[in-house]
Amino acid sequence: MSSQQMTSIGTAPVPSRRLGRSVWSIVAGFLIVVVLSIGTDVVLHKLGIYPALGQRMADGLFVWATAYRTLYGIFGSYITARLAPNRPMWHALAGAAIGMLIGTAGAVATWNRDLGPHWYSVVLVVGGIPCAWLGAKLREAQISK
Repeated sequence: MSSQQMTSIGTAPVPSRRLGRSVWSIVAGFLIVVVLSIGTDVVLHKLGIYPALGQRMADGLFVWATAYRTLYGIFGSYITARLAPNRPMWHALAGAAIGMLIGTAGAVATWNRDLGPHWYSVVLVVGGIPCAWLGAKLREAQISK
């Protein structure tokens, strides 16, 4: 029998709640990163730090966006690892891999639209794995105390 627990309802085996908790941990990490990132963007636009929507930002502002998105990525991965029913590092890295696929699709779709410097898209894609690793390591350090 596999390591995943099975319970029987009637005569049909049903996977345990672990799969649901695994999926939820990754979705929760994504939601946190997306909500915090978009929320910060909106606040910075409203404060006039970022230009009005539809106008290109100065390249220096993308450094700030990279910084807080990196922190949010670490935090989101920490939450994923925290909520994972088992193997927190695996869950955090799986979330990063999915995020990298989405980020790559976004970078390809917007590459020639002059929405920002190319390095910004590349950093967001490549930074996913290190952020996830660090977030999961922070969780592991918390557990080992």
